[in-house]
Amino acid sequence: MTLLKLALKSCYNRRASVILTLFTIAISVMLLLSIERVRIDAKSSFSNTISSTDLIVGARTGDIQLLLVSVFRIGHSNNAVSWQSYQDIKQRRGVAWTIPISLGDSHKGYSVLGTDSHYFTHYRFGKKQPLKFSAGRAFHNAQEVVLGSEVAKKLHYHLGQKIVISHGMGNTSFHHHDDNPMTIVGILEPTGTPVDKTVHVPLIAIETIHSSTSTPRSIKQKSRDVDTQTTHSDEHEHGPLESEPGDLIGTPKQITAFLMGFDSPLYTLQVRRNINQYKAEPLLAIMPTVTLKELWEMLDIVEKILLLFSMVVVVISLLGMLTTLLATLNQRRRELAILRSVGARPWHIFSLMSFEAILITLTGCVFGTLGFYGALFTIEPLLQSQFGISLSINTLSSYELTLLSVIMVAGTVMGLIPAARAYFYSLNDGMSIKI
Repeated sequence: MTLLKLALKSCYNRRASVILTLFTIAISVMLLLSIERVRIDAKSSFSNTISSTDLIVGARTGDIQLLLVSVFRIGHSNNAVSWQSYQDIKQRRGVAWTIPISLGDSHKGYSVLGTDSHYFTHYRFGKKQPLKFSAGRAFHNAQEVVLGSEVAKKLHYHLGQKIVISHGMGNTSFHHHDDNPMTIVGILEPTGTPVDKTVHVPLIAIETIHSSTSTPRSIKQKSRDVDTQTTHSDEHEHGPLESEPGDLIGTPKQITAFLMGFDSPLYTLQVRRNINQYKAEPLLAIMPTVTLKELWEMLDIVEKILLLFSMVVVVISLLGMLTTLLATLNQRRRELAILRSVGARPWHIFSLMSFEAILITLTGCVFGTLGFYGALFTIEPLLQSQFGISLSINTLSSYELTLLSVIMVAGTVMGLIPAARAYFYSLNDGMSIKI
């Protein structure tokens, strides 16, 4: 206890250099814990880009390619799924819901996704979070559109504004559907997923604007018919699209893919096997959670680089502490000689220097942990809204406690080096010091 008090007073006497050392250790600990928490939660959020969806079904291709097209809107599918096959599969036993999606159009570089109202009811992201509207509502007819948050923000769109979608993906459009402007009726809240960068239109709108027999006059008339049906329907809130969207103005010939949810997980593998062996046309059914993990494993090198970067920061801070202790050691030889004169033995000097290193490392870890939680509370809303990374603000995990333990051990080992030199100094100098 006496040595501990002496170590505290010694640190206070050299408070300027000690505070700088504490600061570097605290910053390194905060960075290490923050990077590790972001890395782990980013992996979890990536795996939950789409959640509560048991299967994604599309034309037969690679698992990752189907995932990239249907979820991330990256690339394109060379083949499609016939509407007849979709209707047949959705009626299978155990199917709770399905969401048809049709891709291939764009608006000023943003993907256009054709779907039905089930998309807003059953689509989940993150930790089973539903889609919510920051303004407006879901579409009710073929001339209404719902925007993702980033589309509305970057293009400065608002409710009631009319837009025109184009045929072709990305910034290259081969044909603009100027004869069928669509009205913005809803804007979704930020999700941090590809939903934010998507323009959502009714599936029937995709079929209508691509039909060579449709004219602006017929489209408007059909939209008025839809509105009339919506007015007299008992389910006015969701509109007629919630049932069979294709029945309103003609059945779609094909869709890009569709999402499926089941009443019980027991049906998932059985239906997946049946779809992969579907005889009517070559189809592929993937489990998005499994495929997302496979895709993340391809990015394993990024995880290793992040871990290496954070560990290098910690090592540099500990080397800084070692440098500080060694730099001040020669100036403290008179102090050590005085301690010897009042009865301190060499092992007392060794213990004193070790205690100082442990105190500095421990205090740095404490302040670094506090800074870590402060950073979590600060950046969590930003990461959630901009990147879809939902950080878990809870107690330190066993893995994070292990990291702190490793830092403590490393700091103690670093402290043994100046402690050993002080030990030999005290033996050589005795009770006097050569200047």
